[in-house]
Amino acid sequence: MPPGPTPPEHGDEDAFGIDAFTLDDRLRLFHFAAAEKRHEYLWLLRAFERGRANYQVLLHASDAAALVGRLVADHPGAAVGDVQPLLDALAEWRVLDRSYDGTRAANLAEYRNRHYVYQFTQAGYRAYRAVEDVLGAALEDAQLSRLVFPDILADLAALAEANAAGDAEEVYRKLGRLDSVLNEMAQRAARFYLMLGDLARTNDTRPEVFLAHKDALLAHMREFTAELGRYAPLLAEAVEKAAASGVDRMVEYAAEADERLFRTPAARLDDWRQRWGGIVHWFGEREHSEAERLQDATVTAIRSVLALLRRVTEARRGGVSRESQLRHLAQWFTSCVSDDDAHTLFQAVFGLGAPRHIAVPYPDPELIPGRTSWWEAEPVELARTLVQSGRTPALKGPGRIERNDAERARLRAAQIKEQAERRGAAVSLARDGAYGRVLDEAETRALLSLMDVALAARVPVTRGIAGPTASGSAHGVRLTLLPTGPGEAFTTVRTVRGDLHLDGLRLEVTG
Repeated sequence: MPPGPTPPEHGDEDAFGIDAFTLDDRLRLFHFAAAEKRHEYLWLLRAFERGRANYQVLLHASDAAALVGRLVADHPGAAVGDVQPLLDALAEWRVLDRSYDGTRAANLAEYRNRHYVYQFTQAGYRAYRAVEDVLGAALEDAQLSRLVFPDILADLAALAEANAAGDAEEVYRKLGRLDSVLNEMAQRAARFYLMLGDLARTNDTRPEVFLAHKDALLAHMREFTAELGRYAPLLAEAVEKAAASGVDRMVEYAAEADERLFRTPAARLDDWRQRWGGIVHWFGEREHSEAERLQDATVTAIRSVLALLRRVTEARRGGVSRESQLRHLAQWFTSCVSDDDAHTLFQAVFGLGAPRHIAVPYPDPELIPGRTSWWEAEPVELARTLVQSGRTPALKGPGRIERNDAERARLRAAQIKEQAERRGAAVSLARDGAYGRVLDEAETRALLSLMDVALAARVPVTRGIAGPTASGSAHGVRLTLLPTGPGEAFTTVRTVRGDLHLDGLRLEVTG
């Protein structure tokens, strides 16, 4: 849905109420949530909320203190000290509206004392509710709404009927409901994908949380994708039918039934036109619609969850995860009776206590008899990096490739000779033809290779139509397969290997 207008940095002289709040005024409404006594401010505002629910809108300081006392009975942490400074600060931030209560004055002196009463400002109440929404947010709120698609489809059909019938109030109700439902669905989807990101980050420290919810997540996303794919074309068709009933008339009906007093007729028309544009953007656009983007995002999320599951499974494939190993090792260190035992365990696990070039074994221990003294035995060869830095030498690279240049030259010469013989035989076929003589071995090989190329590209033709049936070229010549002439059933090519009979075909080799 389209975002609301940005409040002005400087107040409008003709504005009043919440419209008179500038950008700084609206940001200042949330100061109570970051103040030093934020818990006391919160419980005091909750007391005002309880009084508001009981139709007790205007509260004196004593009334607010009494309501806080009732909250303390149910919530011991709601204890608040002196409420008057808190009320003054909230009034300064314009969360509460402060006014005079002359009815409490019994004489002129008390009237001059100006007893104050407090109530929520409209902007202050919205700021308080926003904070409560954040405090009360839970993981259950992050879900995709797949059950709303039938309702949206029914509302679109009812909207088209109401617009055609000229029922302005019904158009207003259906269009407003569609706007709110799509807005809520977009917010739920945004929270859901943020939750998936948090879950992926949590998997790095607590994979059991991800494993406990993976099946429900995959089933939820697959069901949503299936429902969205099933209803998307139906919703697009319903949007087109509603638009065919008259968009301008629909917007005028909705603006006519709109009861917002402080909106001009032009502003109402523009607002409802934007709302209808949002609905069209969701479902009416055949390409790049919000529904298509939502489905793509869901499919991508399914792939991400499956990839995450694969990583977790591979990490635990050994039977014991790295996390479990470190936990057991930490428990062993905690169970050590003395520091010496802990040092011994550390040396056994990590092997970092002694120089690594001490007690290096021979590459082949059997070469040195066990009874030979180390004074008499040959010293062990040590790598320079092991002695200087304690690092084991890196593995050697691949072995040296032996190049037999003489054999390579012989094979190359044989290859060139064979190519020259084939080329010469092909030229001989093109010059002398394939019929009326016996082809030698080189010419036979060249002919068979040319026929392989031609037959591989052969295309069936209608019987009785003269012309080539297939052709192919190689070694600088072209072989063409042609139908035999009248009275010829087949042709025969004689070679040193035997006779080659071609049923209904004759050869033609050209240079």
